[in-house]
Amino acid sequence: MTMDLAQLQKTLRHLEDPETALFLQSFFKTGPGEYGDGDVFRGIRVPLLRKLAKEYQHLTLAETKRLLHSAYHEDRLLALFILARAYLSGDNRLRERIFNLYINNTQFINNWDLVDTSAPQIVGFYLWDKDRNVLYRLARSRHIWERRISIMATFNFLKRDEYTDTLKIAALLLSDSEDLIHKAVGWMLREVGNRNREVEEKFLRKHYERMPRVMLRYAIEKFPEPRRQQYLKGEI
Repeated sequence: MTMDLAQLQKTLRHLEDPETALFLQSFFKTGPGEYGDGDVFRGIRVPLLRKLAKEYQHLTLAETKRLLHSAYHEDRLLALFILARAYLSGDNRLRERIFNLYINNTQFINNWDLVDTSAPQIVGFYLWDKDRNVLYRLARSRHIWERRISIMATFNFLKRDEYTDTLKIAALLLSDSEDLIHKAVGWMLREVGNRNREVEEKFLRKHYERMPRVMLRYAIEKFPEPRRQQYLKGEI
């Protein structure tokens, strides 16, 4: 372990707050059978982690990977913050290495906040001008977080007004059994509509009757109330 990583881990231990950790363990559903089953927290808030990411953005990929493999949730989130910062400022070779590190370590990106703060910034950014078959492989994964990565990565495409992959992956995930996938898909459909309502409604008219209720509610959240009620009542 380098001195930098050792110092960072010492700092993380110093910032631990048991009371906040208990709250976060409840908030992120870490009880038996819940989606975050067994995850452990130090009790460090996100603003502090973002500050540390800026301070330690010079860590090597090997050091950051070691941090990503930590048992502590905040350590993994911090590692992803560092990777996202490195990706933004890196050259093409570094960006490829960061993408590969990410895709090869998805088992450690195992909660919705870890996915949502990294998949668009790394996976979506990297795949913008490349083959996107990896997203469809992830969408068909038996692991909930890989499926969430697949849809959340497309947020980067939406910001550039490209909707195709979001809609294709949303269609693949319509019958998903997990509430956190329903919410993510509904959120991305809402983002489609924020940019092009006609495109979103074309998708909804085809699929809304078999969409999970939570997914539909997220997707139509910004619609005018009369139109929203039409979808909810099945009167389209």
